[in-house]
This record gives sequence, structure tokens and C-alpha cells, in this order.
Amino acid sequence: MTTLTAHAVAVSRRAGRPRTLSAEASSNLRHWAVRVAALVGFLLAWWAVTAAGLIQPLYLPAPGEVWQAFVRANTWHQVAPGVPREVLGEQNYFLWEHLIASLQRIFIGVAAAIVFGVALGFLMGSSKWISTIVEPYLNFLRALPPLGYFSLLIVWFGIGDTSKVWLLFLAAFPAITVATLAGVTGVKRDYVNAARALGANHSQVTRRVVLPAATPDIINGIRLAVGFAWTTVVAAELNNGIPGIGGLAYVAGTQLRTPLVIACIVVIGITALLLDSAIKWLGNIAAPWKGHV
Repeated sequence: MTTLTAHAVAVSRRAGRPRTLSAEASSNLRHWAVRVAALVGFLLAWWAVTAAGLIQPLYLPAPGEVWQAFVRANTWHQVAPGVPREVLGEQNYFLWEHLIASLQRIFIGVAAAIVFGVALGFLMGSSKWISTIVEPYLNFLRALPPLGYFSLLIVWFGIGDTSKVWLLFLAAFPAITVATLAGVTGVKRDYVNAARALGANHSQVTRRVVLPAATPDIINGIRLAVGFAWTTVVAAELNNGIPGIGGLAYVAGTQLRTPLVIACIVVIGITALLLDSAIKWLGNIAAPWKGHV
């Protein structure tokens, strides 16, 4: 009788799994349907406002004009109607080339911030003296707006990419350091004591206990850092920012080319969402135990 009961329970569990997966898939489908419907509704409202002439095109162009500006920025086109000479994209670069130039600056700056931020966070977490000395300066840097010291970086490093990379590094560095420090100091002492009781030395405890336990916090810090750096890209590219998506948006704004400005903003926003999703996905791979320990 016990065997039959156990078999019935196992069968019912196996039978219940497809329904659970089906319910989850249906829920995800509904969520995506709601998002798509909201996007379509937003575009229709935008089109209706511009078609009715409630807002001047200089301030809010129609969605079609923004799309045309996006296409023009990614193709060869005539300089002006009736002029046979053609130019590529905007400012002699395609829009995707502007985007790649900005991403390269961000990747360099954030990569350096990850290396130094994680190292400093571990040092602060393992030494109370280092934390006491460094923490005020770290908080001071974290409180500064990027434009507050960008002019000084230009004086030090010129208007080339070096000053831009430094700005992005300084925007990302505090978030990664603080997140690493929180992860290191938040490790349960029971884990550390258990490892030491089993004969692990300091290096082994750091590599096999502290680092894995702090990884989720480090990933969250990287997500925040990339967000800070990406929002700083326009400020970083105000001076000699071509090629660069932020620089293109700034130049288009000075020329009152609102459709191109909005096209750049949309590209910046979508890229930010994709970057955040990619980091979140990589974080789930790097720390699959998150939320389970």
C-alpha cells in the first residue's frame, strides 16, 4: 500500500510539472503582451498628439520623422535635395559606429573600475584600518556629479578619449567598490569559521568562501556601475565626442535637429536595457546559488 501511494504521488508530481511550466509560459506571454500593448498605445498617443498639431515639431516630432532620422543616420544619403554628392550617416559616421565608439569607452572605463573596485573592496573588507582611511574619500567621490570634475580631467588629459575613459571610470568605480565591500562584510562568519576548521588557509577562504558569497553583490554593483557610466556618456562626449552616440545627440541638439536627438535617446535607452539584461544573465550564470543560500 505504501509503494502504491508513493507511486501515485510521483505520477501526480510528474503530471503536475507540465501544467506548472505551461502556467509560467502563459504568464510570461501575458506580461509580454501587456508590454507590447503599452508600447503600441504610447506610439499611437504620440502620433495623435503630433498629428493634431498640439505640440510644435521642433519640440516633439512625429514618430515617422524620428524613424526617418534613424534611417538617414544609418545610410548613405544626399547632402541636400538636388545635390548629387552623398555622405554617410551623421558627422561622417553611421549611427551604429557612434554607438560602438561609446560602448568601447564605457567597456574600457568599467573594466578598469571592476579590476580596481573589486580589489579595493576586498582590501577594505579585510582590513578595518584601510576601510577607515579610504571610506571618506570613496563617499566623497561617489557624491560628486560627473560634470563637476570633467573640466579638470580635460585639463589633465586633454579632450581625447583618455579624459572620457577616466570620467566613466570614476563614475563606475565607487559603486563597484561599495558593492564589493558590502558583499565581503556580509559573508556569514559561520561559513568562514567552518572553512578554517576544515584546515583552509586565508587564501583558500578568500577564493572558495568569501569570493563566491560576495559575487552576487559584486554583480549588482557592476549593474549599477554600468548604469552610472552609461548615463554619463553624454557628459563624457560633450567635448570632441564624435564619434559617439552622446556626442551625436549633443551636436544634433545644438543644430535643433530634434528627430535625430530623439533617435539617439531611443538608441541610448534600448542599449542600456540590453546591457543590463546581459549583465543580469551573466550574473545568474556566475552565481547560480544567489537566493538559495
